[in-house]
Amino acid sequence: MKNIVIAALSILLAASFPASAKQRVQAAGGDCQMRIADGWVRLLPGGMPMHAGFARIENPCGKAVEIVAATSPVYAEVELHETRREAGVSRMRQIHALPVSAHGQTRLQPGGLHLMLMRPQREIRPGEPVVIRFKLADGREVSGQFEARQP
Repeated sequence: MKNIVIAALSILLAASFPASAKQRVQAAGGDCQMRIADGWVRLLPGGMPMHAGFARIENPCGKAVEIVAATSPVYAEVELHETRREAGVSRMRQIHALPVSAHGQTRLQPGGLHLMLMRPQREIRPGEPVVIRFKLADGREVSGQFEARQP
């Protein structure tokens, strides 16, 4: 009976004070969010119809996450890619999931994991911000701002 009374009081308090209830959820890690840091887009010379995206993806949360897709209003397609050296030859392939460990980070960098940004919908100038949205396996989305740069 005591547990039922405590549960009922908790519900009433949460309903009466939504801000404080939200703070409790955040304190417990319920609203923990990934961060996209140091994002940049490598522009290619000659109007090439693809660019590459790089950043540091930080997961301060207590649970691992998995990026399963990416989009941008500036590009027709955004894919997750990985470059590996196999038998002395550099090979690039698309990957369909990018894990980010709990309390960890993943780097998108030249010669490794990166974004392929295909078919820009307009001219992108150096210094311009480019928004890229990452979809997580759990359905959430995280946006990051990337700075366009010359090679």
